Amino acid sequence: MDSDGTRDTRGTHANPVPRPAGPPDASAVPPMPAAPPRPDGAPFLTWLRTPRPQAAPGVWRFGHRPRPEEEPEQIPTRQLLSGALIAFLVGWLIWSLLWNGYLGGWWVLPLELFTPDSWLHNDDRIGNAVLWYGYYTLIALVIMLVVGRLGRWRDVWQRFGPPAWRQSAPSAERPPTPDQDPVEWPQLRQAGAHDAAERLAAEARAGLMRDVDHARITRAWQGVRSGRHSMATFTGAVLSEGAAACMHPSGDRDLPTRLARHDLVTGQVRLGTTADDQRNPYAYRGTGLALGPELLGTSLLAVGPAGSGKTGTVVLPLAESLCLQALAGRAAVVVVGAAGAGLGPADAYDVVVRIGHPESVYDLDLYGGTTDPDEAAAVLAEALAGDLADPHPGSDSRRSTTVLAQLLGPFRAVHGRFPSVPELRQLLDGSPGPLGELRGALEGAGQDSLLRELDARERQMGHPGDVGGVLADRVALLDRPAFAGFFDTSGQTRPFSLKALDHPVRVRIDLPARGHADASRILARLVLAQFTASVAVREDRSLFACLILDDATGVVTPEAVRGVQRLRSGNAGAVLTLRSLDDVPRPLRGPLLGAAGCRMALAGVTPWDGQDFAEVWGKEWTEARDVTDRQIIAETPAGKAVHMVRRVITGKAPTARAVTVRQVERERWSASELAHGVPPGHAVLSLTSVKGEHAPPLLVDLRS
Repeated sequence: MDSDGTRDTRGTHANPVPRPAGPPDASAVPPMPAAPPRPDGAPFLTWLRTPRPQAAPGVWRFGHRPRPEEEPEQIPTRQLLSGALIAFLVGWLIWSLLWNGYLGGWWVLPLELFTPDSWLHNDDRIGNAVLWYGYYTLIALVIMLVVGRLGRWRDVWQRFGPPAWRQSAPSAERPPTPDQDPVEWPQLRQAGAHDAAERLAAEARAGLMRDVDHARITRAWQGVRSGRHSMATFTGAVLSEGAAACMHPSGDRDLPTRLARHDLVTGQVRLGTTADDQRNPYAYRGTGLALGPELLGTSLLAVGPAGSGKTGTVVLPLAESLCLQALAGRAAVVVVGAAGAGLGPADAYDVVVRIGHPESVYDLDLYGGTTDPDEAAAVLAEALAGDLADPHPGSDSRRSTTVLAQLLGPFRAVHGRFPSVPELRQLLDGSPGPLGELRGALEGAGQDSLLRELDARERQMGHPGDVGGVLADRVALLDRPAFAGFFDTSGQTRPFSLKALDHPVRVRIDLPARGHADASRILARLVLAQFTASVAVREDRSLFACLILDDATGVVTPEAVRGVQRLRSGNAGAVLTLRSLDDVPRPLRGPLLGAAGCRMALAGVTPWDGQDFAEVWGKEWTEARDVTDRQIIAETPAGKAVHMVRRVITGKAPTARAVTVRQVERERWSASELAHGVPPGHAVLSLTSVKGEHAPPLLVDLRS
């Protein structure tokens, strides 16, 4: 069951996956030790058995201890101890007064009323001693109960007594029972696959299983339960290969390096710690902050200036997590960024497309792997002219799609392929030679319907509002010497298509941002358009697909916003980062913030960016306390003397404090707080899960 063809990436791997980074240096391989150390499975078993309770969205569930929703009333230690001591002294004073008779004999009246005279007046000294001292003990206990309740002795005991010692001391947890121990694979045993469960449990105890192996085999077992794989194939693979069964097509069982903390049982990656701040809900304070597919499925928008940590603290951990989940057969990830942006080593990916780099193994399919001219025209029009919809009403995507479809359909009917970049540029320019050749070929083939398309294109070229010239100028940005070996449609290169997202593939696309900024923005829009079109027609949507766009400047268009809104229904999501919301046209800022379920404002955002976040996060009801100090005026000579002494001692006039509490509606985070109140290395993040669960804006420390 290494691969049954359902998870392979078409046209993107060979023996089993090529490595664009080149072969490893043999001289760097360390010598084989004479006696390799024996593997130890204890760390893996501890990791697997660690509890992961259900928690609110964004909480790092690995070893999480739930906290109450509301902050309990915490009495200051000094006040608690002083109150307990005073209560004890008061109780001692009352007992002394009773014992010495200073309060009279009324307190013995209950004993005299409810006790027979024969018991009180007899010569039995022992009986009298037991009776009276028992009564004294009862009175003492009543006094202790009263003063103990007033002095909060119970709180003192819980805070400083043995209960607090037991909480601080490490507790030895009981090992789980076999039917609850994840190491024993109880789900396999319940289905009758006892031999496979025994083999996997033995490999785990021997230290031969990793977290990726556990997640990958669990994913394969889910395929058996859903009917995609047979039980016999699964058990056969496990019995023959153990923890290495159901391997990813690349043959990798882990990433070369890990920089973030991952938990593949829950699919989470830890980004930081929720700050212990009054603005955060009490249940979140001090907990780990983590993201997983259940949150990324609503898409994430992160905004912060250069140097705020978007790539290192957000993009890279998420890319690393999704690559691990791809090795486990759970996800497909496409990471897009500028060349040299630090998006992980090449060995962490199956496919690395280096556009403009002469040593790139892979090319990018300009038409997204489709054979439908209308679909190819729609995607390409979004890339070329999607950002021109608002400034140039005559150059919107629909008219651009029509122009491209009028050329792509006839060209494919004649040549059996779509035009290359130079050929497309000539057709859009209206050069008589290429158009004449295309017309002659169509006439010879009897393609009358396509001839009408070409006639319509030639008629429109003479109109002042024709968008063909605009599209030709945009295509000219890709028809440069640096891209001469790319976007080939003749079959001479190995183009990568986003149609491969049906399989757990790991892709990195390096854009030539240096020297070709406009071309990079076109290519980024192209990848986003192809991604949203591809995930909508996937057959197997159990595989989570995610696009990570390190810099979305110039990428956000009306169609892109609509595409991001549709990703949730296809079990897909997008991660977009921006230096500022000014990089998005003003009419699209609100829709973009509304389309992204998870929104992050990093330290250093501008006040006008903060205003957009403050509006989308809305307001909440909170208590406002107005404190008023009113000076007390003494009317008697004795009162004036007391006030004078108090002023001499404290240095302040005697005052009476009045507190007014009222409910007011205020912004969760104001624009000023976002711009000036977020410390360096922090961010404010709101979350929404695919199930509709919400987490309010949280102040998160991304450095811990």
